[in-house]
Amino acid sequence: MKTLLQDTFRPGLSLFVLLTLIAGIAYPLAVTGVVSALLPDEAAGSLIVRDGQPVGSRLIGQSFTDPKYFWGRPSATAPQPYNAAASGGSNQGPLNPALFDAVQARIAALKAADPDNALPIPADLVTASGSGLDPHISPAAAAYQLARVARVRGLDPQAVAALVEQNSEGRQWGFLGEARVNVLALNLALDALK
Repeated sequence: MKTLLQDTFRPGLSLFVLLTLIAGIAYPLAVTGVVSALLPDEAAGSLIVRDGQPVGSRLIGQSFTDPKYFWGRPSATAPQPYNAAASGGSNQGPLNPALFDAVQARIAALKAADPDNALPIPADLVTASGSGLDPHISPAAAAYQLARVARVRGLDPQAVAALVEQNSEGRQWGFLGEARVNVLALNLALDALK
């Protein structure tokens, strides 16, 4: 019996410890080191820093509801919007009455903030992304909000349009995805116009 335990338990335990050291410690440290050396900004969370303090990430949206700011895509995370720990879609299908009610409430909020706006409301202003954390809006969503933001802030719409353009990103590698505007970066640029 003693040799059976020695013959099976000791090699199994040794293999467990060895694989834990390799796969659980050495490999993650090596990958983290390589990524930190090659892509330091991405490894640190793609943080946006103002006055030496991080104010957010270029990869995770933030909630803006004041009319002087551009509003991002709605977040499907609950109870706190843009909660990365609760990332995920709403799982509400197109025929779900709860989704219909949520979209109608978002449309009403957009119309209340800018009642004279006759432009069609872009879908990304009333529907959440798959992750619920999307930091971007489409150029059409930025254009829809441009007049409101310029009016509330007392700015020339052309100056606001220039800021939208400066904070726009094209397709990744020229062919993947769609053009987009980073909402946090755009709102920080607006605040910097003081």
